Formats: sequence, C-alpha cells, structure tokens
Amino acid sequence: MLQHITISDLQVRTLIRHKEIQYAGNQNLKIYGTLHCKSGKRMLRKNRVFFLSEEEAKAKGYRPCGHCMKDAYKIWKNGLVQ
Repeated sequence: MLQHITISDLQVRTLIRHKEIQYAGNQNLKIYGTLHCKSGKRMLRKNRVFFLSEEEAKAKGYRPCGHCMKDAYKIWKNGLVQ
C-alpha cells in the first residue's frame, strides 16, 4: 500500500504505467476502487492510497466501492448480512 501524499504525481503515473498500481482507496473510509472511478477521483490526496491488487486492499481491511465495483460490492455486502 502506497500513500499518495508520500509520492509525486510523476511517480504515480509511472507506477500505473508499469502496472504496479491498479486500485486506489480512501484510507479514512476504508473503501477501494478502480483508478477510473469518479468517486475516487474526488477524494483528497491526503486520504488516497494505492494498491497493486484487490487481495492487498482486502487484506488491509478495505471494502469494494459501490460505484465502480458493483458486483464485488454486492458480494461483500451479502457476505456481511449473512
């Protein structure tokens, strides 16, 4: 997990290009989603973290975004209800 506040925008773009970053999350809300999510693009830089994989985000206790990852969110939500 990388915090956006600790790396430059150039480093972020490079890591995305090399597929070392594939998901972004909000460290306050513990939500992760795709890099193209409209909700994710609005979050503050100080709250944004990056993940290599969904597994990494889940291991850190983050849940899927209900906007950009609807199917994964439904599975997560149904798992909590049962």
